Amino acid sequence: MIERLVGFDTTSANSNLNLIVFAAEWLESCGARVRLTHDETSQKANLFATLGPYDKAGVILSGHTDVVPVDGQAWSSDPFRLEERSGRLFGRGTADMKGFLGLCLALAPDFAARDLAVPVHFALSYDEEIGCVGVRRLIKDLDHLPVKPALCLVGEPTGMAVIGGHKGKRSVRGTVLGKQGHSALNHRGVNAVEIAAEIVAFLRGLQRRLREQGPFDAGFDPPYSTIHVGSISGGTALNIVPASCRFEFEIRDLPEDDSDALMAEIRAFAVSLVPEMLAVDEASGILLDEYNSTNGLVCRADDPAVRLALTLTGSETVQKVAYTTEAGLFASAGIPSVVCGPGHIAQAHKPDEFIEIEQIRLGEAFLRRLMDAVDAGGAFPGLLKSEREGVASDAE
Repeated sequence: MIERLVGFDTTSANSNLNLIVFAAEWLESCGARVRLTHDETSQKANLFATLGPYDKAGVILSGHTDVVPVDGQAWSSDPFRLEERSGRLFGRGTADMKGFLGLCLALAPDFAARDLAVPVHFALSYDEEIGCVGVRRLIKDLDHLPVKPALCLVGEPTGMAVIGGHKGKRSVRGTVLGKQGHSALNHRGVNAVEIAAEIVAFLRGLQRRLREQGPFDAGFDPPYSTIHVGSISGGTALNIVPASCRFEFEIRDLPEDDSDALMAEIRAFAVSLVPEMLAVDEASGILLDEYNSTNGLVCRADDPAVRLALTLTGSETVQKVAYTTEAGLFASAGIPSVVCGPGHIAQAHKPDEFIEIEQIRLGEAFLRRLMDAVDAGGAFPGLLKSEREGVASDAE
């Protein structure tokens, strides 16, 4: 199943429909109710499928179908053809996160064969890699369910460690509009590159302050919120005052940090630069467009998703990570969520991405224990009882 999924080139720039149609037909053959939600172009879709009773609160197994590009990477084999070498499976998406999705789909017939006391939902999203885009539409569409799901397990690669906290992310596109002119008469122009550079320098100063003054959370690496400028472009020639400049930056904030306050500081600094620009050309200005924001994840010790994941893994430790996942969005929608999946993030996004076969075995054992947890006659028949009753009570 992993080999089949890797064979679909679902780079975020491409459609994921071939994979979604395959998964939909497979899950329907297992008896699942399947529902799709499309993007505006109808070239991409989320899949939400349910096995088991439809009128009870159940467990979501969640993962994204898109992968990052392979352009410019030196691969030893075809990235979209699974290859096994030395106990590892190589291919784009093996770790992030078609290994987990492949396990979920391969074991769907086994879930279907159980006497499910609660439903198991399969959630496959699009465009996670470019800002957790598709899952927002999927979560909004969950209103069609008669009962809200009890919890969500997001299978990002964690080495099967239980992740109960991750940073949030805010993505911002900055545009500076200046006034073009001859560089010998630069006092008559508005240099958009220099103004953008002032803002970038201010962002670097904020990063330095966060690094030195915090707030801190030792559970994260690094233990403070980060600000990163990823791109900047502007200007046409050395002897021309540049009329425009664009740059992008992100804030990856601790869940307990106030990223709204950070954005307010940044906007206030940008506003302070505008009067000098307007004095030269009233058509000049600065635009900061926050085009994507994903919530961080904070789980309590008694969180039902955490308790379930710890039971299924046999672990006693809850960890935190610096990257952002869809779990924060599920949690913000009132669905307790945790991140736990096979593979390691260190192998993701690189040439010769791989997942160890031993991680696949651990992921399979995890899902088979979940079968016992949701089976009316399974080994953990009471594990989800309180969560089901709690959600049903809230719905009533």
